[in-house]
Amino acid sequence: MRHRLSRAAAVFALALAFASLLAGCDRSPEAGPEPKAPKPLAATRPAQAVRQLTAHLRANEFEAFTREAVPPEVHVRLQAAWRDGRTRWPLDELPFGRKLPAMLGALARPGSEAHLLAIFDRQFAGAERELHNTAASLGLFGAQYIAQQDSYSEDEKQHYTQLMAAASAWGTKAPLGDRQRAKQAIGQLAGAARRTGLASEADFAKAGMAASLRKVSGFSAALKQVLVRYGLDLDAGLGTLDATLLQQTGDQARVRMRYQFAGKDIDTVVSLRRIDGRWYLDDFLRHAEEALGPPAVDGKDATVPAPAPTGAARR
Repeated sequence: MRHRLSRAAAVFALALAFASLLAGCDRSPEAGPEPKAPKPLAATRPAQAVRQLTAHLRANEFEAFTREAVPPEVHVRLQAAWRDGRTRWPLDELPFGRKLPAMLGALARPGSEAHLLAIFDRQFAGAERELHNTAASLGLFGAQYIAQQDSYSEDEKQHYTQLMAAASAWGTKAPLGDRQRAKQAIGQLAGAARRTGLASEADFAKAGMAASLRKVSGFSAALKQVLVRYGLDLDAGLGTLDATLLQQTGDQARVRMRYQFAGKDIDTVVSLRRIDGRWYLDDFLRHAEEALGPPAVDGKDATVPAPAPTGAARR
């Protein structure tokens, strides 16, 4: 029993800590024609690109984030790959992103509130000490795991290690075993999951990339609100961003990002490249290209699925 509780505690603490990176976009109607997408803002300077993407996350504009994170031709290919079920980028980049359809389905299921609260009562309620100890351990083992991931760039490793440490520190103090908070959180997230209308992989494919990202917005907004009650205010942290250009050589640049996460100062550097006059973050663009798999053949993406990501942040 204690071993099962420890494993469950680890999953719960890790989910809360890393779900903090999830952001969505404004909620849209569940039916009817899709509104015309706004023209992406051209990020003509490296630091501007970083600020714009961060602003979209803070404002819950996930679709706009996606359009500005990659060149237009890559975005078109991603939409096609999404419809074919070959990728769920950018959701694949999120913590537990590949399990999001199943998570939404479980939350949206009739009676899920009572079922999930019963699970919480059996495994988490009142287990503050064990949950806090687990969160502390995650800081150590998580950092080791990140360092061993070949799919991460050095920039990502340096950034994610700081986020892991901050999340771990937050988890050692957050009221993770509080039943009343858990009951409120489950009810709020269950309602938000039902409103998305996305409860399976088929639902995501049918809706398409743009509509799915808009539908996810209500859930991600609810998640942000839940995390605030646990002492983690994502929007306040993103609002502290300071992005400054460190170096630019031709179409390559380095930008320093400083902001707060879970009450800790994050100080990291990201690489960018310029394509057709616009700047894009190297790591976002690289992962998007990897998600598409082999290069296009006769104007269409190859049908061979892309290899499953091995990084923790895309599990």
